[in-house]
Amino acid sequence: MRRDDRAPKPDAPVYEGAERLQKVLAAAGVGSRRACEDLIFRRRVTVNGRVAQLGDKADPTRDVIHVDGERLPADVRLVYVAMNKPRGVVTTMADEKGRTELADFIGARLEQRVYHVGRLDADSEGLLLLTNDGNLAHKLMHPSYEVLKTYLAEVAGPIPRNLGKRLTAGVELEDGPVKVDSFKVVGTLGKTAQVELTLHEGRKHIVRRLMAEVGHPVSRLIRTSIGPIKLGDLRTGRLRRLTNAEVAALFKAVGD
Repeated sequence: MRRDDRAPKPDAPVYEGAERLQKVLAAAGVGSRRACEDLIFRRRVTVNGRVAQLGDKADPTRDVIHVDGERLPADVRLVYVAMNKPRGVVTTMADEKGRTELADFIGARLEQRVYHVGRLDADSEGLLLLTNDGNLAHKLMHPSYEVLKTYLAEVAGPIPRNLGKRLTAGVELEDGPVKVDSFKVVGTLGKTAQVELTLHEGRKHIVRRLMAEVGHPVSRLIRTSIGPIKLGDLRTGRLRRLTNAEVAALFKAVGD
């Protein structure tokens, strides 16, 4: 007997800590409970891949919830923060040499203990992501997910016309080849040039080593974006929590 594909799917498991779905959505900042009920009624919410219905429950710490196809960071225990790391700050929470570290800037601003996603060397500055979501952090750092990162670099000029083609074609370093996804000259001033590079590499000092290899050593380096998250006008040394839309965009960037 052929199975009827239109038959309803079996009920999803309900965990002990589950709450009414509209309450979970409202707590995550989607909207009022009434507005969240309307989203569920209009079949715009899924839980673990299943279209939700009014009356469904969900556990925000275990269930994967999407609204209009975008992953919702429903677990309120998880925090996602952007920081504009100043130059001279080491990317660690406890530096054994007593240098200025991330913890000096976070202090009591966050109740939860967070970890940095990747690193910026002490002489570099710009966007750094902090979170206690270990699974997302791992995916953002893993090279297989190819999350793009953009840097603004001040380098020795002048810049030859063919440098962009050379960098996108690939340059051989001592630990293997590297190529950028995009490159452009932003401006020039005397013997110095500002260039923008985008790449999905995560090797240590990769931008500095790459530009030194092609004869244009970096004197200043600022990371301006990680995947969909932009540094924007965030002031140096400041932090801000990512919006739900930004966190959803990060999940999308790693295929969640």
